[in-house]
Amino acid sequence: MEMMLQTQNLCKYFRKQKAVNNVSLNIEKGQIYGLLGPNGAGKSTTLKMLTGMMKPTAGKIYFDGKLWDRKDLSKIGALIENPPIYENLSARENLKVRQLLLGTDENRIDEVLQIVSLTNTGKKKAGQFSLGMKQRLGIAMALLGEPELLILDEPTNGLDPIGIEELRELIRSFPEQGITVILSSHILSEVQLLADKVGIISGGILGYEGALKQGDNLEDLFMNVVRKNRKAGEIHG
Repeated sequence: MEMMLQTQNLCKYFRKQKAVNNVSLNIEKGQIYGLLGPNGAGKSTTLKMLTGMMKPTAGKIYFDGKLWDRKDLSKIGALIENPPIYENLSARENLKVRQLLLGTDENRIDEVLQIVSLTNTGKKKAGQFSLGMKQRLGIAMALLGEPELLILDEPTNGLDPIGIEELRELIRSFPEQGITVILSSHILSEVQLLADKVGIISGGILGYEGALKQGDNLEDLFMNVVRKNRKAGEIHG
């Protein structure tokens, strides 16, 4: 299988604290990859390094077989933390601002509105959108540049069951469009339904990486990794 993204011994230190400690991820093209971990495990810090928002302290990132370069950001779409939405603008106007920034084709606005099912929102201001609609608009913004890799950090946070189901169907459709997805979450049941492969981070350490097979008990696997890393941290602490 061809690799979309790999990291080699990726580290991020904040003063003396190791937020990410020698993490080596292997994400294949066309996969939905679930990056799991408890809150504060180092997931968001890892994703911020992959999207150029933070500089690694050490280690390497490879994108599409080559050493990661800031130019690769044009092929990476990301929704990390809250969507960067102007509340007083409509969905289309929000996308227009982003499209002008990126310099992409204006026709792409209609395409992404259709992908995320926000075509019929008209002049309604984004501030009046439900949380699920705002998340979908954030994903539409991330899709504008036709990315090969889409990074979603806790995309179902705060959504109701209907919003979660709509988002799940949307995420499932991306590999068919040639988009590889990295999905970070601490909601195991959600990842179990979506991911082809998972990486489990705890205490900044990648304790497990492997394919997710039918019938696997993700909760047991997750708890074992978290406990093991916690013990290792106590021994070295």
